[in-house]
Amino acid sequence: MPQPLHLNLFVHGRGHHEAGWRHPGATRQALTDIDYFRNLAVKAERSLFDSVFFADALALGDGARFVASGALEPITTLAALSQATSRIGLIATASTTYTEPFNLARQFASLDHISRGRIGWNIVTSWVGGAGPNFGYTQQIEHAERYARAHEFLEVVTQLWDSWADDAIIDDPAGGRFLDPARVRRIGYEGRFHRVAGPLNLPRPPQGYPVLVQAGSSSTGKAFAARYAETVFTAHLTKESAINFYAELKAGAKALGRREEDIVILPGISAAIGSTEAEASALLDELDSLTDVSVGLARLSNCFGGHDFSTLPLDQLLSVDDFPDPSKVQAAQSRAAVITQLVARERPTLRGLLRKLAAAHGHFTLSGTPEQIADVIADWTESRAADGFNVMPPVLPTQFEVFTEHVVPILQKRGLFRREYEASTLRGHYGLARPVNPHCDF
Repeated sequence: MPQPLHLNLFVHGRGHHEAGWRHPGATRQALTDIDYFRNLAVKAERSLFDSVFFADALALGDGARFVASGALEPITTLAALSQATSRIGLIATASTTYTEPFNLARQFASLDHISRGRIGWNIVTSWVGGAGPNFGYTQQIEHAERYARAHEFLEVVTQLWDSWADDAIIDDPAGGRFLDPARVRRIGYEGRFHRVAGPLNLPRPPQGYPVLVQAGSSSTGKAFAARYAETVFTAHLTKESAINFYAELKAGAKALGRREEDIVILPGISAAIGSTEAEASALLDELDSLTDVSVGLARLSNCFGGHDFSTLPLDQLLSVDDFPDPSKVQAAQSRAAVITQLVARERPTLRGLLRKLAAAHGHFTLSGTPEQIADVIADWTESRAADGFNVMPPVLPTQFEVFTEHVVPILQKRGLFRREYEASTLRGHYGLARPVNPHCDF
């Protein structure tokens, strides 16, 4: 019996393609209109998706002049969406570098209570160069230190979520006792970056912890994921790369005493779907033709920590010598590695590279009929390259509607995807256990 396939909708602006917002199939609703996001979440729930996910960046991008930008802050967005949906999981990005553990633990605990156990936290260390100055830093914090902070941050927030026993609330009006103080504890955390007394000032979340999601695929990021992550969003341009990552991460988790099924791995997939191959290919070509070179150069520069690629001729074949060493990049190390591997494998021109990255920023991109897209999804899951997919439609909402109305039924007919929800929490959808409170005997 095959393991169930998991599907997450990644909502990004008006579509994940850099030029998706310009396509006639893209919404004209403002990215500050909650109805736009509500409609997508409701559609995903009707289609039985495990979850819907919102990324975040803590600075306005350099390409904002040419790309739809300025969407709502994701944590507050989840609160609204929790009231428009009842079963689907809701995941938001929040930074371990530019926030405080007590604040974040309280926000996500509140969301998990509000949604009755449907929340996930996408843990990021915030590599975007413009974020630091928005929080009083004159320069970007280095990659290794960001992850050192992240490890400490996770220790603090999990201890805060565990600072209440599940039976701490007595709520006995007749006896005049609301809380058993013996079932709530201070954590007294003192580390290099954080000093937090605790306890949290609200009860343990319904899921114990919100589902812990992570997306870094550098060596440091993979070590972090093996220890903490329960769901991993990852970017791969080939199935072979995804297979290697899948095996390495599952083995890393097992070496730390975790089970393989304790981590759900979801590569990104951005599919341009048409009723025929030609129609799908034409859609992708149309989107590529609408891209702006300056946006692509700014995005590429960001991935490599501000490196200037504008001096390279657009139509000259690239080599890895044209790029900084990804292992020394202080920004998106894993994405930089994906890009240099692509360059070594395919030797594109700079123009060709920018177009390829425009489709999904380093995630797997393809075009085809619904049957062909379903074939790829089935092949990757059967090959142990994925436990499911982070679905990244190039144009929203129309390409998501095509996916749900035509690809999902094929997956269901093949017995790969659910026909009804069997759980009411995000942990339940992903088959993840509720964390045991290690301090339950205090």
